[in-house]
Amino acid sequence: MSSGTEPLDYVIEPLGRQHDRSLFQCGVEALDRYLHERARQEAAKRVAAPFVLIDKTNRVLGYYTLSATSIDLGDWPEDIARKLPKYHVTPATLLGRLAVDERHQGLGLGEHLLLDALFRSWSLSDQIGSVAVIVEAKDDRARAFYLRYGFLTFPERPHRLFIPMESIARLWAKVGLTEKKLSD
Repeated sequence: MSSGTEPLDYVIEPLGRQHDRSLFQCGVEALDRYLHERARQEAAKRVAAPFVLIDKTNRVLGYYTLSATSIDLGDWPEDIARKLPKYHVTPATLLGRLAVDERHQGLGLGEHLLLDALFRSWSLSDQIGSVAVIVEAKDDRARAFYLRYGFLTFPERPHRLFIPMESIARLWAKVGLTEKKLSD
């Protein structure tokens, strides 16, 4: 699960005014622009919850966003849909964006952000119903990244992926984590 690089000098927390976003550049203009221009407004309007990975100087090195979403019952793979209640839509958590500053790529920070997002989503899923974490991979490279962590594809949309909460729970059980409380 871990790449061996433990980001000990980094913290992940909700985006706030104190965070320096000015130098962040991940190499994808839309992701850079979102962090610079829209992330704080969307957080204030509760459209998305941005979380930032910062260093000791409060400089943003990476980020992700979480929000609520729903998936039509017919969109799930048949074996998953059979296990779900027969409601028209099913609640899920959307991992809307995930990006690492290009000066810090290749250090395992993307994995650290992803695992934090999965833990945060799973730890709150018994308080706010959610059966899975959903992502829309921007390209094949991003899709391969998510597939390495156990994400599955939706039948009709190969770049839309999901990981069931029960799979996330098994992931945490493998590393001996059973407590669902967030430390921060």
